[in-house]
Amino acid sequence: MRISNKVLNALKNGDPIVALETTIITHGMPYPQNIETAFEVENVVIKNGAVPATIGILDGVVIVGLSQDEIEALAKKKDVIKVSTREIPLAVAKGLSGGTTVSATSFLAEKTNIKVFATGGIGGVHREVNETFDISRDLEELAERDIIVVSSGVKSILDVEKTIEYLETKGVLVLGYKTDEFPTFYSRKSGIKIDPTDEFEVSKILRAKKLFNIKGSILVANPIPEEFEIDYNTMEIWINEALDEMKKMGLKGKSVTPFILSKIVELSKGKSLQANIALIKDNARVASLISKEIASNGLD
Repeated sequence: MRISNKVLNALKNGDPIVALETTIITHGMPYPQNIETAFEVENVVIKNGAVPATIGILDGVVIVGLSQDEIEALAKKKDVIKVSTREIPLAVAKGLSGGTTVSATSFLAEKTNIKVFATGGIGGVHREVNETFDISRDLEELAERDIIVVSSGVKSILDVEKTIEYLETKGVLVLGYKTDEFPTFYSRKSGIKIDPTDEFEVSKILRAKKLFNIKGSILVANPIPEEFEIDYNTMEIWINEALDEMKKMGLKGKSVTPFILSKIVELSKGKSLQANIALIKDNARVASLISKEIASNGLD
């Protein structure tokens, strides 16, 4: 594993750092929006007073703090794999390149002593889970890691209620950033109530959590900016259409989410892609504020 000089210096000085994943680059967005968004998200972190640490795997080397050239190389490479925690040793041993998911990024961020991680939306319990048993590794990883994850809740393509229940069972504390309702990625609403919080309170909660040595992540759910929100019912129509097509094609496992998101971009005429970009940038902003507050309180 290689840690960039900028991240090493920030760790040494106790500066605020925000980890960023790379599946959004490799599997979440089309080219060139993927590269543009990656750079924009890093700039949001910098503008809000923190150091970005984009994490990915290039030719078998885990890199914490990818350079812009490395981000571009990862985005343009062919045969890039989607890496959850279990595939990290596979990618390293075989010299592969990979975009890190929420689970892998959380694992690697904690290993590097980075406390805050910004993403778009975490994985969860898939619809029709009784038939497929499809539950994202993200949930298990969040239960094991000691990290704060800022996301816009979970994608509404998932079973949101079962995902929340699973997180509760696994001991993951779910909080709403200045909201009392769990967001569903493209929508600010779900009908599921959660405890509201802000960056100052999250820092205090982390301190208390450390005091009692309580295992598990804190998930801070930050709603998509209002001007980019997509109506929940409209999104349901698009999701169901994408799910029907996915079933006809017989897609399963890791190919499901990228296909559905791509199909929704097509059905929404690009509106969902704009929403995706807006929410990940805002999550980076909120994560930076939380990281700054933690750093100012000397929590290490």
